[in-house]
Amino acid sequence: MSASVREPAVAGQFYPANPDALARLVDSMLDTPPIEPDEPLARAYVVPHAGYRFSGSTASYVYARLRARGPEVRRVVLIGPAHYAPLKGCAVPGTDAWLTPLGAVPIDMDGCAALVRAGRAAIGDGPHGPEHSLEVQLPFLQRALPDDVPVLPVVVGQATVDEVAAMVAAAVAVAPDGTVVVCSSDLSHYLDEASANRQDERTAHAVLDLAAKEIGVRDACGVYALRGLVGWAAEEGLTPRLLHRCTSADTAGDPSRVVGYSAFSFR
Repeated sequence: MSASVREPAVAGQFYPANPDALARLVDSMLDTPPIEPDEPLARAYVVPHAGYRFSGSTASYVYARLRARGPEVRRVVLIGPAHYAPLKGCAVPGTDAWLTPLGAVPIDMDGCAALVRAGRAAIGDGPHGPEHSLEVQLPFLQRALPDDVPVLPVVVGQATVDEVAAMVAAAVAVAPDGTVVVCSSDLSHYLDEASANRQDERTAHAVLDLAAKEIGVRDACGVYALRGLVGWAAEEGLTPRLLHRCTSADTAGDPSRVVGYSAFSFR
């Protein structure tokens, strides 16, 4: 793996490119969700990945919790879909840092190498280069966690529940103490608001029931990552909790054509 840096692909589009404006926006969102002061750190979370004006308020339900338990987080395994490149299986980057307007995020190169050795992922910067599903999570992580917390980014293409669950298990096993898994996925796409809410409610029930195979390919754009996370959570005996759910009509969108967003924890 070569020592190199990934430049941001969607700064100025999905989130502000100006570092001061970005920090202020993220901090304001992190200050909004109600949090129980004694709520323990979960082992995994689900977050959305649209532009911040659409889904940032939902994502903040996860990142406010990570900020509250920041000293306990030593490493983040970040998984999500590849929107722009056809992909079978999972891919990790060859770059050793990812940049955002807030600075550099260290990549867990040991974790990447471990997944490759185990046959759970391939090295591929191509799917990562233009991808927003993981990148939009980084400014939240940068404002919520200490600067030295490394991230293991994995884009997930077509794969079975068992394949992705095994990848997540292998990624966590590299350094389990203090590792948190974050799965990036939106829910339904471009339905009217009423239809989206019905479909997203069914999807939320499948997640809460740990019924990975009941999550359909049109239920979530990150379906393979989400199914795999749910499968892994079931194997680990974790308990899911819905933290927040809305659609783009609730934030900044047209109610005739919406995208669904959700935040879950797994403890």
